[in-house]
Amino acid sequence: MKFIVSSKELLSHLQSVSKAISGRAMLPILDHFLFELKDDELSITASDLESTLITKMTPENIEGDGGIALEAKRLLDILREFPEQPLTFEIDLETLSTDILSENGKFSVVGAPADEFPKVIELDSENLTSIKIEAHILESGIIKTVFATANDELRPVMNGIFIAINEENMTFVASDSHKLVKYQRLDAKSDKESSFILPKKPATLLKSILSREDDEVSIEFDETNAVFTMSGHKLICRLTEGKYPNYESVIPIDNPNKLVMNRRELYNAIKRVSVFSNQASNLIKLHIIGEQITVSAQDIDFSISAYERLSCQYEGEELEIGFKSVFLNEIFSNMNSEDIIFELSDPTKAAIIIPFDKDIDDEEELMLIMPMTL
Repeated sequence: MKFIVSSKELLSHLQSVSKAISGRAMLPILDHFLFELKDDELSITASDLESTLITKMTPENIEGDGGIALEAKRLLDILREFPEQPLTFEIDLETLSTDILSENGKFSVVGAPADEFPKVIELDSENLTSIKIEAHILESGIIKTVFATANDELRPVMNGIFIAINEENMTFVASDSHKLVKYQRLDAKSDKESSFILPKKPATLLKSILSREDDEVSIEFDETNAVFTMSGHKLICRLTEGKYPNYESVIPIDNPNKLVMNRRELYNAIKRVSVFSNQASNLIKLHIIGEQITVSAQDIDFSISAYERLSCQYEGEELEIGFKSVFLNEIFSNMNSEDIIFELSDPTKAAIIIPFDKDIDDEEELMLIMPMTL
């Protein structure tokens, strides 16, 4: 088996799928890329059993078909050192010896049998759901929510993004019990109502790929697995099994106190003041009255404290409420609106944060954060 590829193009493809490889592979073969040459097309696969990422490219001067698994780290290390040039791969499928010929030298490695690489999961055709969605919509939904997913071994359903689609919209939800994000797109719909929970790793893999995609993404899924087909990549992943909690029930409806202010100003003030908060709790207090908000923190153990006063627009009763500064700033850093609206009821109930201005007319964005006891 023989083919010629561009060194930089091959490196780009390998780097994009290498993110699927686990640092603690369950099987030695999972430390390899699977190369399969068929019908003048080179398919490159990486997997950790839970997530499989496939990319394809068209080599030149192809001789023969077949497959071989090549060690990922060594191949990436070699390719990073090459300037742009054609590389010739000569592979003996019987001995698995592989020669990589450059303009000035030869680099020899030994691969592993292709049939040792795990087979790609096939979906259950009887319980199959298929939808298509613009790549930028799926990318936005993942970017807006993946940061809020949990790392909870006891409740694995919280470790992914709940994605639901119906005749009216597409909804992305993530929560770690301290914060919750609900992101909706009115420009993504389906005749059939369906939903699934996308685990964090494949969500992160998609996030890194979708920015380079311009076309629609085809999503097919059954009760246990999903396949995302894009123009340059295919991702096959195992879905999180279980029922996602009723997130609507934790979103407060009656919030009489409303605060409007510049997101960046509040974000920067919290970052400065939180330096003086207790390292264990990261508690910061917001005291709101009239057209002024005071951000404060203290660490009694070290006799340190800080506060800043900022101007705001506020309608409601005087209120003092506490939040974990890390969670609050995570929310602010994942919003784009210049100004934000805080909807509050009392110091013991969740606060809702929504954009003051929409970037896109067809999107609805809601962030929720639980308060801390003062």
